[in-house]
Amino acid sequence: MPGFKPHLEFARSVDQKDVLRSYRNTFYIPKDVSGNECLYFTGNSLGLQPKTTKAAIEQELLDWATLGVQGHLKAKNPWMPYHEFLTGSMAKIVGAKPIEVVVMNTLTANLHFLMASFYSPTAKRHKILIESDAFPSDRYAVQSQLEFHGYDPNACLLEWVPRAGETLLHLQDLEAILDEYGEELFQRKLENAESSGIIFNYEFRTIENKWFDVLIGFLPLIILVGLWIFFMRRMSGGAGAGGSQIFSIG
Repeated sequence: MPGFKPHLEFARSVDQKDVLRSYRNTFYIPKDVSGNECLYFTGNSLGLQPKTTKAAIEQELLDWATLGVQGHLKAKNPWMPYHEFLTGSMAKIVGAKPIEVVVMNTLTANLHFLMASFYSPTAKRHKILIESDAFPSDRYAVQSQLEFHGYDPNACLLEWVPRAGETLLHLQDLEAILDEYGEELFQRKLENAESSGIIFNYEFRTIENKWFDVLIGFLPLIILVGLWIFFMRRMSGGAGAGGSQIFSIG
């Protein structure tokens, strides 16, 4: 951010200029024992409840009560094509074409679908790299795909871990992993790095052949597939739907 200053006054001035600041009033914000609003930084785990949530849920309960199974097609918001109602807005959020995105299932189910389609390991390049504190369900999905293709997760699932006695991840350590295993890696799945924390105090050296090979190996998933979880863990409620994107080429 140009002109950034690490001061409370600067933060408040920027907040006043934020064109989206009014949306803060559309959410319930928990309060402490003194009645002061909490500073909420755990949206990656569970988002704040929108004030419209209760009415939205009551509408679905009403349709269920009055329509039963016919709610799939005749509810105010028909249940069967629910993903179609979200396509346009979600495409706009991620900067994609409407034909490229879908909001459906859960993250783990979508991981299975996408990896079943695009994870095509070879004898040389088949290992997968994840961060050490990946969600258990995500880890299970990756382990399952490795086993499905006949590989041992204990040998083929690599982890980017914090150093002894630390909790943050170092980019130098990621580079070391890629230097050592780059020619064997098929893909990276580094999703929780922002919640784990990364120490950005390192400038990567010029890309060498091994790094280039790794990037080329990732292209099937980088270019063709995007997996995101806005409705599941990014400012979402529990059991929110996952999202998937397959880029159209041409």
